[in-house]
Amino acid sequence: MRHALLIAARDLRERARDRTAYVLALVLPLGLAGIFTLILGNVGGDSQLFRYAVVDSDRGAIARTFTDEVLRGAASSGAIEIRPAATEQEARTLVDKGETTAAFLLPAGLTEDVLTGRAARIEVVGDVDAPTGTQVARSLAQSYTDRLTAVRQAVAATIHSGLTTSPAELAAEAAAALPRVTVAEDTTTSRQLDAKTQYAAGMAVFFLFFAVQLGVTGLLEERRTGTMARLLAAPVRRSSILAGKLLTSVAIGVLSMTVLVVASSLLMGARWGNPLGVAMLVLSGVLAATGAMAVVAALAKTPDQAGGWQAVIAIVLGSLGGAFFPVSQAGGLLEVLSLAAPHRWFLRGLADLAGGEVVAVLPSVAAMTAFAAVTGTAALLLFRKVVRP
Repeated sequence: MRHALLIAARDLRERARDRTAYVLALVLPLGLAGIFTLILGNVGGDSQLFRYAVVDSDRGAIARTFTDEVLRGAASSGAIEIRPAATEQEARTLVDKGETTAAFLLPAGLTEDVLTGRAARIEVVGDVDAPTGTQVARSLAQSYTDRLTAVRQAVAATIHSGLTTSPAELAAEAAAALPRVTVAEDTTTSRQLDAKTQYAAGMAVFFLFFAVQLGVTGLLEERRTGTMARLLAAPVRRSSILAGKLLTSVAIGVLSMTVLVVASSLLMGARWGNPLGVAMLVLSGVLAATGAMAVVAALAKTPDQAGGWQAVIAIVLGSLGGAFFPVSQAGGLLEVLSLAAPHRWFLRGLADLAGGEVVAVLPSVAAMTAFAAVTGTAALLLFRKVVRP
């Protein structure tokens, strides 16, 4: 073990003087994650907090109940924010400027229309750049107006039976019958990273496969430069030479991922989650990447050939595992194939960690560890032909 550590320490000192290592392990993943966040961070999604303007031109019991009971009840979940507007024009201006996601326009005569059986309407004006928030607003309005049908029926029954139930009581009954609105995803069935964390994690695990190449391809470089013969002539076991190269890859991978986690958190605002869970994912991910790249290096004849093959494998696995876009959501064969990529399990583990406890990452850690065990064993068997005089 001492010889393996000495070999790894020597290799790390050499790699520390190689600027290419810094570019592959740090500069490129952090830079691309930042660029993707700036360009794509707002595409296809809205902020988790939806801001809605409300214009009450009716001032009646029906409109007041919708504002006080339905909207403010939803706002209590922390997912939406309600802002009153004096006029319809003011509300539309707020939407146009992007200061609110959508606006509810409660027209004059809304309460009277409901009580007299005429068609009642709540207009929703949404921001074209916030489709999700607009859809939520429409759902809130639609749910209430649908329930108002029952209110009208209750009014008719009240009139025929001679009861004296007030419009305010009927409106409150309609609001109370609506399901409690919470504008939030069910984290037990759908967990998703925010855009900043998604891109930071995706780029980090993608370039991790390039970073760990620097260790395992060292065996081929040793053979090309002739230093392998000197190592084999020394009182050093072949297993120590292999272990030293693999330790170099693991050390580079862990260091690279650690720096990227800290840097993306401080510079980009990425939220990786519980440090213990992240550490488990990082270590198992590094082992998986090292095993995969070691197999490729063992099959190659030269360092250049190994580098080319490793780049192809890294790109294929990264694309398949969702480092750039969520392939798993495509379903079918692609979803099944994505399970073979450590990237998929790494990102899934982070998403599970964001929505649960540390134990939530265990399935992903187990999958990447199994991948590392299989590829690592294959690499050790194949490297026997490399570590020879």
